[in-house]
Amino acid sequence: MATTIRPKSFAHVVYRTYRFQEMLDWYVKVFGGKVQYQSPVIAFVTYDDEHHRVALLNLGIVVGESDARTPRGQPGMDHVAYGYRSLAELLDKYVELKSSGVLPYWCIHHGITVSLYYADPDGNQMEFQADSYASNDDANAFMHGPNFELNPIGVEFDPEAMLARLRAGESESALLLRTEHLPVSAIRGSMMG
Repeated sequence: MATTIRPKSFAHVVYRTYRFQEMLDWYVKVFGGKVQYQSPVIAFVTYDDEHHRVALLNLGIVVGESDARTPRGQPGMDHVAYGYRSLAELLDKYVELKSSGVLPYWCIHHGITVSLYYADPDGNQMEFQADSYASNDDANAFMHGPNFELNPIGVEFDPEAMLARLRAGESESALLLRTEHLPVSAIRGSMMG
């Protein structure tokens, strides 16, 4: 039997809500957390040295009234995230899953992570990620910097192209740095639309 690449950690959970500020206040209070970043659309909360453990999407802005009946427009869990030890391990997992016919529906470089999004047969969404920074201080600094303010979601990438660059000898550290910062057109990270 082939060895399966397993995540090193459970990283975070993302919730969709129409009660954005109320939810944000609740998670800060209940976990003794702090807000790492907040905009009208999204907020990131941590309670330890990780860059974020809980994220909240403001459905009142992200979805709008006309889309409130779609699955993406309902409050609830958006996705859970699992961390891998390195970019190479994350891309090896991509190859492993691809060989079994399992492909990500969204590949995005968030800046603090390089992430592949998958969905199980019921449509439950999960993020497999590799941290972009070796230290949490550096990740936190990126989250408080101008490029994250410009684009807190990230830029899409082709995992095949990134894998080819890695296999050609480009360093992980170079590939992990987000050098493009133009925002994606919308928060697309949903297999449902």
